[in-house]
Amino acid sequence: MMGIAYKLQVFEGPLDLLLHLIEKNKVDIYDIPIVTITEQYLEYVEQMQEQDMDVMSEFLVMAGTLLQIKSKMLLPKEEVEEEEEDDPRAELVRRLLEYKMYKYAALELKDMELDASHNLYKKPTIPKEVAAYKEEIDPATLVDGMTLNMLNEIFKSIMRKQVDKIDPIRSKFGTIEKEEINIEDRMVQIREEVRGLKGINFRTLLESQPTRMNIIITFMSILELMKVGAITIRQDEIFGEIVIDSLDELEANVDKTDESEEITDNE
Repeated sequence: MMGIAYKLQVFEGPLDLLLHLIEKNKVDIYDIPIVTITEQYLEYVEQMQEQDMDVMSEFLVMAGTLLQIKSKMLLPKEEVEEEEEDDPRAELVRRLLEYKMYKYAALELKDMELDASHNLYKKPTIPKEVAAYKEEIDPATLVDGMTLNMLNEIFKSIMRKQVDKIDPIRSKFGTIEKEEINIEDRMVQIREEVRGLKGINFRTLLESQPTRMNIIITFMSILELMKVGAITIRQDEIFGEIVIDSLDELEANVDKTDESEEITDNE
């Protein structure tokens, strides 16, 4: 009669085998049925054909520990009124939990190692022209000393003033409102209005707007003009007024007009 061939699972140690038995039997690790687990553990040890006696000795030591715990669990418990008796399984549970934690951590590290093995690295091959490229206008330089909090405080104070200007009676009358402009058109207007000028008061420019939407569009247009390098803002002193300086040069139309007048007079 041919015997049944079977292959035993290889375990890394006695704790690994115990953890496998607990998961196989689907039992609570904090309430191990020590009799059942011990019997199954001894069956595995008897079937093992391990040549390395150092490793085999570890399994035998654990077998002795299980038998000792099993004996304590089977003995009748002494009645202790002052304090509760310690669970003989407590130390084993602690070791199993610690082993389980390190086992799963090792699996995570192994997965990370496998994922990292698929990454390829090469030396940078960026062209010198691209590496040396710098923006003509640095937005950080334009707003040096300015913070969004400062701009936000000015914006909120202007919005409060707009609310204070509202007449509680006349505001309810019907009005004919002018069509609002978009940011692109307002950027063109502001750029032409401040061309070649210095020291334009930021607060005054916003307060002169007729409606809330115009204030918002003007505010956003100023930020966009700063971004493209058409204007710059500065604050000469702490908590002082913020002023706008145009970075566009005046067109030399005046000189051309004078020259044409001189030619006409000579004729």
